[in-house]
Amino acid sequence: MVAEASPSAENVPVEAAWQRLSEEHDSVLIDVRTRAEWAFVGLPDLAPLGKETVLVEWQSFPDNRPNRAFVEELSERLAALGASRNTELYFICRSGARSQSAAQAMLKAGFGRCFNVAEGFEGPLDEARHRGARGGWKSKGLPWVQS
Repeated sequence: MVAEASPSAENVPVEAAWQRLSEEHDSVLIDVRTRAEWAFVGLPDLAPLGKETVLVEWQSFPDNRPNRAFVEELSERLAALGASRNTELYFICRSGARSQSAAQAMLKAGFGRCFNVAEGFEGPLDEARHRGARGGWKSKGLPWVQS
């Protein structure tokens, strides 16, 4: 028996994600980081587009436990927005790893247009082991807010 390969979400640069979110009225940005990251690091700001970022944790902080209800929670949030299984969904996390897993989970659940925002909100580590300067949403100058 051949094992079935897991679906893989296409990686898109942050600028391309912003452009599609700007152009495609029904497109949705889903931030899968933790509540702590949303509160202390900041959030993508879609207010200039007349949208809000959907927030659903992929893992919880501080123990990094997987959110076993992720697909159900996000499906409910998307239904409340009027999103269909063909709506463009863009997933973002800190650097692109968790968001890739989240996008794959939604592909497997039947949502056909899931994309991973490569480099995420903060991007990769720089030489000093800091994030936010070398790549990602913040370093590209895209709108963001902090509480």
